Amino acid sequence: MPLPWLSSTGESFPDISLAMADPNGLLAAGGDLSPKRLMEAYSRGIFPWFEEGQPVLWWSPDPRMVLFPEDLRVSKSLQKILNKPLYTVTLDEAFAEVITCCAQPRRGSPDTWITDEMQTAYMQLFDEGHAHSVEVWRDGDLVGGLYGVALGQLFFGESMFSFESNTSKIALVNLVKQLQEWNYKLIDCQISSEHLESLGAIEISREKFRQQLHELLPRPGKAPPWELDAI
Repeated sequence: MPLPWLSSTGESFPDISLAMADPNGLLAAGGDLSPKRLMEAYSRGIFPWFEEGQPVLWWSPDPRMVLFPEDLRVSKSLQKILNKPLYTVTLDEAFAEVITCCAQPRRGSPDTWITDEMQTAYMQLFDEGHAHSVEVWRDGDLVGGLYGVALGQLFFGESMFSFESNTSKIALVNLVKQLQEWNYKLIDCQISSEHLESLGAIEISREKFRQQLHELLPRPGKAPPWELDAI
């Protein structure tokens, strides 16, 4: 079956049940990264992921890695770091800097999927109050963080970075605890990783993830701007 190609004139996504098994979750190509398109994608369990020179590629993998806030797992060693006054954590204070840091090529790979086009798109979502960032600071320097999109009582994590050991984990732990205070029920982690599994994330089926969307999207979330007040 050929990969569906979306026009840039508002053509809707195929149903996520039609996503490919190999590569896992590839659903469609084309379209654009307008705020309207991105918000439709997230509301249907779809996210963009592509590299420079590729068309926009849209994904909905099965299984899906998620973190239920109440299942957050903090190791003793990480808790010791959290207990020390080494770092300051903020929300929504440096979104542009966070996404720029996330876009830096990772060790062993010269490429990044967070292209200039992608950064511009998520900056628009941030300006509209849909995207959010977590910043970890040490002595005034940004040393870790993450960003993602909030809809209803879900947070869709996109990317994180660490310039010092464990600073992306510090960002996630602070975010999860804050979201729990705001009654958010689910954090989408997209694709499985040992890093996220160590913090309590699990895999669920795509259909179960769809059910979570239907239940949680209509519920009211926290209005922007976001500020950290739970910790």
